[in-house]
Amino acid sequence: MNMVSYGGGVNSTALLVGLHQHHIPVDLILFADTGAEHPHTYAYLDIMDRWLKDHGMPPITRVYKTTRDGKRLTLEQECLQSGTLPSMAYGFKRCSLKHKIGPQEKFCNHYPPCQKVWAAGKRVVKFIGYDAGEGYRSDKVLLGDLADPKYSKWYPLMEWGWDRGACQQAIDDAGLPQPGKSSCFFCPSMRAEEIIRLRDHHPDLFRRAIALEDNARPNLKTVQGLGRNYSWKERFGKENCTHGNC
Repeated sequence: MNMVSYGGGVNSTALLVGLHQHHIPVDLILFADTGAEHPHTYAYLDIMDRWLKDHGMPPITRVYKTTRDGKRLTLEQECLQSGTLPSMAYGFKRCSLKHKIGPQEKFCNHYPPCQKVWAAGKRVVKFIGYDAGEGYRSDKVLLGDLADPKYSKWYPLMEWGWDRGACQQAIDDAGLPQPGKSSCFFCPSMRAEEIIRLRDHHPDLFRRAIALEDNARPNLKTVQGLGRNYSWKERFGKENCTHGNC
């Protein structure tokens, strides 16, 4: 049982292309939807699904976090309800654990083919899209990978020697457009140019990000806003912008 956790970015797209090129079978492709991806990522999922179908690979299965009564809970909703920012703004990665990793694990726990593998005392093979320049990332999780009783982790891009450039080239060679960066539209790790692009090309999403920041402001003590040490509203709101700082 081979599965791919598809993130919608360059590495995971190149991973799927490479697995097809190397004739390595894929049984399941999961995309964990936070409900707040950039529009280009949602559009790319449809493009990738068509490519997968044309190449005899399984479609992308979208999973997401739910409440105890089974209702969908997006990351944006959770932040608004709790009056907080995404955990990355505070220096943590809980949003990824809760809205990316958690929904995929929950799906697999209830997915019969995975259950069958585990019942036989074997492990599901999970392909991870770290490229050849990201050895430090796999090194950090090596011991955890070895001790995982349910999943056997495999890092094909590193094995093939595909760095970022090689991944982009593989996508071009497959006839696919470049997917762009995958992240939430209010991700605290976004760079200034990305925030400005969001503001200018998707003002509705920028306003939602500012509303999230405003909603959390009464509870902020250690950070200033979505920029951690600065507020998106104060730095990038058009009413505050001058030619020099925006």
